[in-house]
Amino acid sequence: MKNLVVLGSTGSIGVNTLNIVAAHPERYRVVALTGGNNIERLEEQIRAFRPQLVAVISQSQAALLRMRLGADSPEILHGVEGLIACASHGEAQMVVSAIVGAAGLIPTMAAIEAGHDIALANKETLVTAGPLVMARAAARGVRLVPVDSEHSAIFQSLVGHRKGDVRRLILTASGGPFRERSLAELAQVTPADALHHPNWSMGRKITIDSATMMNKGLEVIEARWLFDLPAERIDVHVHPQSIVHSMVEYIDGSVIAQMGIPDMRTPIAYALSYPERFALEIPQLDLCRIGRLTFEQPDLQKFPCLKLAYDALREGGTAPTILNAANEVAVESFLRGDITFLNIGRVIAAVLEAPCDHRLEHVDDVLRADRRARTRALKIIEAIA
Repeated sequence: MKNLVVLGSTGSIGVNTLNIVAAHPERYRVVALTGGNNIERLEEQIRAFRPQLVAVISQSQAALLRMRLGADSPEILHGVEGLIACASHGEAQMVVSAIVGAAGLIPTMAAIEAGHDIALANKETLVTAGPLVMARAAARGVRLVPVDSEHSAIFQSLVGHRKGDVRRLILTASGGPFRERSLAELAQVTPADALHHPNWSMGRKITIDSATMMNKGLEVIEARWLFDLPAERIDVHVHPQSIVHSMVEYIDGSVIAQMGIPDMRTPIAYALSYPERFALEIPQLDLCRIGRLTFEQPDLQKFPCLKLAYDALREGGTAPTILNAANEVAVESFLRGDITFLNIGRVIAAVLEAPCDHRLEHVDDVLRADRRARTRALKIIEAIA
């Protein structure tokens, strides 16, 4: 039996993870959970899985949860210290890192320092601090298994092959809800429009990132560190059907693809059980019914966030940290209705253009760059709102 910690248990990845755990109680035991603002869902999860330790955002949330659980309450902590305590739980064997955004970095690093293997769904951990995270994971003998469908696809397509035989990685992208919209139409879209993804059910922030294609840009940066390949050997193909989840091209011209219906349970289960697989109640892929699989180049004029991510990756240091922080602020502002959809990319570009020390030697450098980028992004938004 494998003991699990789920960071971000109330989000879509966390919920799917716990659904898999519930279906396989002989394989997994939950020892710690952390949740965001959905206290009702977290309470249900605590009652169902009986973790030893729980962490929430604030002290008031912790008090409310203790009151609601009464005698059934486990130890409940709050804040960053609570996240770190859960991530480094002494009985854990694997930590599912599913907190959305840069907030996932510190607890994920704590899990690595504790020697726990990571099922990584929080792409921002590698976007903001890729070289630091990979170095510590190697030093601690920690295995990082990707949960994102694209990175899981690449991970699976690499099994049984030599790294030196890889020519390039090909990340696929659905294109989001606006793939066929013109620039003029994009200027008019609303948050409600952007939250309507054609293929995947995801949280609000990730869904907006998919609409801008920033999600794919962040995945390019994550792939660079997960698979140790430069930006020039990581391509993006728009694939509206979301059946081919990503591909690896080898030096002899062979291309290995991982395919399946769009369902996050598959990569989650693979991360939890690797190198084994176990049966899931997921419909079979019927390629004859689907009929056609199409691919196209991303339009960087309509979706400049993808280019900004490549630029930040090539710049190196804390540039990806700045990119991510500016994006998080801009997306939240768009969801509030403070800026337009097209201004998301403009805010990020303006923040990246500001003079900055990109030195990246310690996690403190990441946190410092993140704070400064957020402050600048808010000032830019205030000027254009």
